[in-house]
Amino acid sequence: LSSQERSVRLRRWYELMLENKEELATIITAENGKPLKEAQGEILYSASFLEWFAEEARRVYGDVIPASAKDRRILVLKQPVGVAAVITPWNFPSAMITRKVGAALAAGCTVVVKPAEDTPLSALALGELANQAGIPAGVYNVVPCSRQQTPAVGEVLCTDPLVAKVSFTGSTATGKILLKHAAGTVKRVSMELGGHAPFIVFDSANVDRAVAGALASKYRNSGQTCVCTNRFLVQKGIHDEFVEKFAKAIERELHVGSGFDAKTTQGPLINEKAVEKVERHINDAVSQGASIVTGGKRHSLGKNFFEPTLLSNVTTKMICTQEETFGPLAPVIKFETEAEAIAIANAANVGLAGYFYSQDPAQIWRVAEQLEVGMVGVNEGIVSSAESPFGGVKQSGLGREGSKYGIDEYLEIKYVCFGGL
Repeated sequence: LSSQERSVRLRRWYELMLENKEELATIITAENGKPLKEAQGEILYSASFLEWFAEEARRVYGDVIPASAKDRRILVLKQPVGVAAVITPWNFPSAMITRKVGAALAAGCTVVVKPAEDTPLSALALGELANQAGIPAGVYNVVPCSRQQTPAVGEVLCTDPLVAKVSFTGSTATGKILLKHAAGTVKRVSMELGGHAPFIVFDSANVDRAVAGALASKYRNSGQTCVCTNRFLVQKGIHDEFVEKFAKAIERELHVGSGFDAKTTQGPLINEKAVEKVERHINDAVSQGASIVTGGKRHSLGKNFFEPTLLSNVTTKMICTQEETFGPLAPVIKFETEAEAIAIANAANVGLAGYFYSQDPAQIWRVAEQLEVGMVGVNEGIVSSAESPFGGVKQSGLGREGSKYGIDEYLEIKYVCFGGL
């Protein structure tokens, strides 16, 4: 199809998502338990990528470069890379698909989507709407599979010579396995891997705003997002005030329950294994001297529900400050100097997102430039949008998604030398 035709059909897909947003959100809540209001927000966020890339489809510009020889012309073309394998996680079962697929289809690629085994229905629902939008048969393909078959399917997608590109969102450990598979045929890869986001609150910060940002950044989807804050670093001068206000906000504003209950802000964790990890991190911290300020145990609802938890007196020797928890646990470390906070924040081997609160303009510039992450929230706890380049540094991944840069991940640059002129 021409770029204009691709644009029109992506736009129609976007419109159909909005028309069906309630049903799509219901599927998400049923699949992964997130509160319905959050699921509705995900559908709007998810659809925004189709809208964005519908517009970007018509802006894949080539180039003409002045040649050193008079009888030559240098042209640069951008062409679709080919078949893209898209492997997505359970925590954003709709948005992680459209962020990749929107860019791929805008560029002119076809896709094979392998959704997370916990949440295949969102991917299939998007497929139904793609059909209604006029996306040609065979362009958007979904391959659901069981947990047992996931490694084998992932290997096929990464090794088959017909696949030209692999885009994966998930853990760093799994990403490394897929990278090894993709290396055999030297495939193009995009990897959005695990994070360990620091949230730094400096003495100059507006504490109330920092608490509001902390609540949003930590407890969205019950702490199960790759950009959720994983460790809080709070400067000595305002540490006690922040911890006290944060605890009160958690107890006042967070409500654990079924995702279909209107007052729920915290749904269940995805499975028993996730709950056990949160428990392990809390037990380790408490055994080394950390204090439970609020929460700390499984919720009375049972099964996969866990209380939103806040720990103080946390040190960098505790597991919760070394590993991504992926659950509703907020550990707070007290620090004294800016240099100390930067050193702790950058000690991780991953760097996806980072957040800090400060009202000192010079400090804002210094810290924003020194944090070793791909995305920085300055006095802001939520940073994701279709217009922004999403991705990390170090072992948090390769490439960027969304934004004007996202479509480049699905394009090859071809140099054409016109001679004999």
